[in-house]
Amino acid sequence: MLEIADLSAGYGGIPVLNGITLQVAAGELTAIVGPNGAGKTTLFKTISGIVAPRSGSIRFAGRDLLAVAPGARPHLGIAHVPEGRQVFASLTVLENLEMGAYTPAGRHAFRDNLEKIYAWFPVLKERAATAAGALSGGQQQMLAIARGLASSPKLLMLDEPSMGLAPAVADEIFERVVDIHAAGVTVLLVEQRVAEALHYASRGYVLEAGRIVLEGSHDELRSNDRIRQAYLGM
Repeated sequence: MLEIADLSAGYGGIPVLNGITLQVAAGELTAIVGPNGAGKTTLFKTISGIVAPRSGSIRFAGRDLLAVAPGARPHLGIAHVPEGRQVFASLTVLENLEMGAYTPAGRHAFRDNLEKIYAWFPVLKERAATAAGALSGGQQQMLAIARGLASSPKLLMLDEPSMGLAPAVADEIFERVVDIHAAGVTVLLVEQRVAEALHYASRGYVLEAGRIVLEGSHDELRSNDRIRQAYLGM
């Protein structure tokens, strides 16, 4: 579904990504893990078109994504849930979800998507008329994910969904991501909580200093000595 080859990108004259190559197959839950400053968020921004690449290619569903304007990429089925949640604080929960359903597919399937969203996140149904800014951090993260789902994405990109959350709330978020993936949504997850990310993902990539240093299946990465020592505390 998503194919990235030899991708380099950065800000101004500062390189951040250096020759990134990775693939996300349809139906997979793929994790990208690594330390702060590794380039994970920059990678997502480059896929979304917020950051222009210096070189390399990105293809989505067989199409050259770099030839598609950033504003048109969500209409192809890409939903980017950014770090820090970034909900529309003055709008209600329901209005945030309506904002997410601006793609043709999202508008067409809004009632069905809303039913699924409320099943995954019952608190959003309970607080549908509440301003998003009045929600707790965990509820805002749920809303950010739900807003992405409202667009009927083929690929859901989640950037650090556990950031700033209490462990129990983060665990709940991870469980919902697994449920969403099980419902048929392809998920690309960027996450610093390496143990949890690799536990749930079928495939993962380790990004360090702008380069992919390791890749493999769930079992291959969790059994790798470098991963066990550097990220899993073993």
